[in-house]
Amino acid sequence: MKVVVIGGTGLIGSKLVAKLAEQGHEAVAAAPSTGVNTLTGEGLAEVLAGAQVVVDVSNSPSFEPAAVMEFFETSTGNLLAAEAAAGVGHHVALSVVGTDRMPENGYFAAKIAQEQLIEKSGIPYSLVHATQFFEFARAIADEATDGDTVRIAPVRFQPIAGEEVAQAVGRVAVGQPLNGRVEVGGPDNVRMDEFFRDALAAWGDPRTVVADPQARYYGSVPGERTLVPGEGALLGTIHYRDWLGRNAAGK
Repeated sequence: MKVVVIGGTGLIGSKLVAKLAEQGHEAVAAAPSTGVNTLTGEGLAEVLAGAQVVVDVSNSPSFEPAAVMEFFETSTGNLLAAEAAAGVGHHVALSVVGTDRMPENGYFAAKIAQEQLIEKSGIPYSLVHATQFFEFARAIADEATDGDTVRIAPVRFQPIAGEEVAQAVGRVAVGQPLNGRVEVGGPDNVRMDEFFRDALAAWGDPRTVVADPQARYYGSVPGERTLVPGEGALLGTIHYRDWLGRNAAGK
């Protein structure tokens, strides 16, 4: 089938396009660099012609609350309208575990708005809620850094390898629409501060990790289980230490 991947040149999108192509599907990477811009609508009608499935793994270039809200509302609105005109039969979107458990967070609020547009569109859909990617661990630590201290909330944390997110999204994309959501996470449910204490040691990073119940995660204080999936989630098999070793070796 023809599957158009919005954000298909990015971290998850590029992996997803490769996996779908390996399975014999016509996987098309759509992004501004390929002439498709969901914010302006440029190239949407052309790339969606003949597509059975659209997968949206795009992301806002800014995490500022107003900017991220504008991105997801405008991009998703344009995309859904173009899909309706093209007769697309399945819309898949990648979202985040815990959006509805931390709605005061600007990024999570924007993802909630995106999901509501999808649910009301009338197009059969599937939502994949993923936990944080291993690839973002350093950025999370940097965001939480104050001087030589990394302040992390002692809550549950269950990150996942980007390749396993792409694999899960791919399986959903070629299946029947869920008209609902599925959660995916990594194999290890650990305390967030302990994860980062171990991660910084593995990186050879001299910063000190401090467990702080009031520590913010991108502007909001997470609850005990805000960032981890519930029962029935699809779990990956790659552990962070193994992933780090492979990636450190350039694989």
